[in-house]
Amino acid sequence: MGETGRFGMTSRRETGHGNLAERSLLSVLPSEQDFPYSIRLVSEIMESNGSTSMASVCGGTTLALLDAGVPIKAPVAGISCGLVTEDASGKILKHRVLTDIIGAEDHYGDMDFKICGTREGITAFQLDLKIHGLPIGIAKEAIAQNKVSRDAILDIMAKTMPTTRPELKPCAPRTHRIKIPSDKIGALIGPGGKNIKRITEYTGCQLDIDQDDSGWVTIFATDGESLARAVNEVNLLSAQIEINKTYKASSAP
Repeated sequence: MGETGRFGMTSRRETGHGNLAERSLLSVLPSEQDFPYSIRLVSEIMESNGSTSMASVCGGTTLALLDAGVPIKAPVAGISCGLVTEDASGKILKHRVLTDIIGAEDHYGDMDFKICGTREGITAFQLDLKIHGLPIGIAKEAIAQNKVSRDAILDIMAKTMPTTRPELKPCAPRTHRIKIPSDKIGALIGPGGKNIKRITEYTGCQLDIDQDDSGWVTIFATDGESLARAVNEVNLLSAQIEINKTYKASSAP
């Protein structure tokens, strides 16, 4: 996550914000078997007077994943709570918890409490304090206040993207994992790799067989049509012959 400004190395602030956004999403991402893709998210902030990291969690990551067709378990939103206190001799006499703090409230306030989560619970948080410790009562108040605002943000996000797209965008490459019987791995490869080379040439896809003899095959394709052809070829070579099922084949002249 970056902000406009002088180009150079990634700052400590950008790294910290990126780590927080990543932690907020880890628990809702699909497993590698369900979605065998590497995911790279970039959130570029053009202007801000508030929490850029929380904006990145809402729009730069969650909405981007939904729009891309990544089957996340639930949308994640984040909002930052601040704190203003009046104290005497180190004891807090009065306090006010602020929601969605702006720059001045962050600068002059006593707390920046970033909380990310779904409707069901918290997935990540980060707490910066300028006072010596946070009473548990104020922490509970901030968490409860954050939950109300977080749900309101999720409602707004749902109006834009109520759920993930049913399929990946056309420009996205396709990958698929299929499990075949371990005793069919040799048949899929063929003598000298003949069968797997033929599938690669016929479909334009790349096939990767796990080395642990588990039977997992990963297929990489540039589009859905070629992926479907490759999956069909793998199934034909690895499936068990079934009674009363029709199989089509062609013979060489």
